[in-house]
This record gives sequence, C-alpha cells and structure tokens, in this order.
Amino acid sequence: MKVTKAIIPAAGLGTRVLPASKSVPKEMLNIVDKPAIQYIVEEAVAAGITDILIITNRGKGVIEDHFDHSFELETKLQGNASKAHILEQVEACSNLANIYYIRQKETKGLGHAVLCAKSFVGNEPFAVMYGDDVIISEKPVVGQLMDAYDKYGCGVVGVKEVPRKDVPKYCTLDVTPLEDKTMKVHNIIEKPTPEQIMSCYSILGRVVMPPEIFELIEKTPADPKSGEVYFTDAMLDLAHRGLLNAVDFDGIRYDMGNKLGIMQANCEVALNHPEIGEDFKAYLKKLAATL
Repeated sequence: MKVTKAIIPAAGLGTRVLPASKSVPKEMLNIVDKPAIQYIVEEAVAAGITDILIITNRGKGVIEDHFDHSFELETKLQGNASKAHILEQVEACSNLANIYYIRQKETKGLGHAVLCAKSFVGNEPFAVMYGDDVIISEKPVVGQLMDAYDKYGCGVVGVKEVPRKDVPKYCTLDVTPLEDKTMKVHNIIEKPTPEQIMSCYSILGRVVMPPEIFELIEKTPADPKSGEVYFTDAMLDLAHRGLLNAVDFDGIRYDMGNKLGIMQANCEVALNHPEIGEDFKAYLKKLAATL
C-alpha cells in the first residue's frame, strides 16, 4: 500500500535552545526565510504525501497559524504588484497538503506521541518525520525510505553514521547489508554506553512504519525513570521479527533542537539561497579572512 500519510511530532519543549524556544516553538525557528517545520512539510509533499498530522502541545498554536491562510496579509499583498512573488509564497504555504493537528496532553515520549496518531493513520503504512530534524536532499529522504518500504514490505528507518563519540546521544544499530544503501536491522540500543555500541549507524529523523507498530507501542512499558514510552523499543520488536530495515539516506541533516545545528542550517542554506546566496558567500569570505 502506498504511503500517503505522515506524522510530525512537534510537542517537545525545546529545552536545548532556550531561551529562544520559551515563547516561540523550536519548530518555528527560521532557516533563512522559512520556519524549520515548513522544510519538513515540503519534504513530505515532494515525496507524494498528501495528509500530515502535526502533534503539538500547549503554546504551539502558531504552527497552525503558519499553515493557515492569513487573509489580512494576503489582501494587502494582492494590492501591490511588486509583492506578487511574496504573495505566491505565502499562499503556497497554506496549500501544501491536508494538515491536521492533535495535542499530546502528557509529556510521555516519542512512542506516546506516535500512538496519538493511531486513529489518523488507520490501517495504512505511514511516515514519521521528527520535528527536530531538517534534512536537505536532492530526493526527499522520506521518499527514499518509502521506496524501500515498497520494495521490502517492512518497516524502514533512516540512518547515518555519526562520530563514535556522539552515538550515545542517539542509538546504535546492529545491521547487515541487503543491497546498495539498504540494511537489515537486528538490534537497536537507545542511548548506549560506549561499551554497548554495535555500529556508528544511528536513526536520524525519518522512519516509515507499518500500522502494526501501534500494537507494539501499546505493549511497550514506559521507562521507570523517565516515564517515557520509547519509540525505539517498539521498533526493536519489529527488528526481532525480521521486519525492520535501515536506509543510509542521501541528504544533509540539521539538528534544529541544537544551537549549533540551527546556525549550521542557516549558514549552509543561505549559501544556496537564490536571493542572498552570492552576497552571503562574499560576506563569509570577508569574515573568514578576519578569523
């Protein structure tokens, strides 16, 4: 069955980028001239996804406003021929896809957030696109995973090799090659100790899951210390059944829940921006000469 639905968990508190995220959701922090979450939605749309559920919490209504029409603004822009290209961009943002919203009323982890989407997904495969991760690529990364799902008929996680010292921040996977950049996943350890690292492959921001994952999440106990339901625990169950693959995706991932990641995203996207790219490049060269 073709993947047409995606979930974007965006209910995190953004503690790593405070105080910027105190009143502005981290998903709405900009990369040059668009908020981070718009890049994620545009990636989903480019891959053929038509229905998107954004999981929010209190204080994130601005996300809904961003993807809605702003009639006052649009009316004002319509009367100015020199602003026609801006009007086109504003209107396009409101018509990207069928976008729905639900609040995660308790902070109980990513697994619980995904479970909130059960009625939205129904009995279909679906994508999960983490709200912290913007990935710039020639072919949408979620589309690369959807292709692998179509071919093998089982869950897929998007992975990249990260520096060994950073693996404990994410997870580690035990994998064996299938073909090209696709691998079979045998084991996953969330936030491993250095001694537990099985490989430097970590799941970064994109997965495609079968609907059976909801039953596995429901059976997953919350962590006794944090109270969170870990999504990776449910995916590990798939792996133990031989029903989980990994794709070493083509793309550059930016961690928008991290101050350095935000600056890297802005800098690198600005260098390729059609309006400011050349001027920004000249500025960086001049700045670099003073360092």
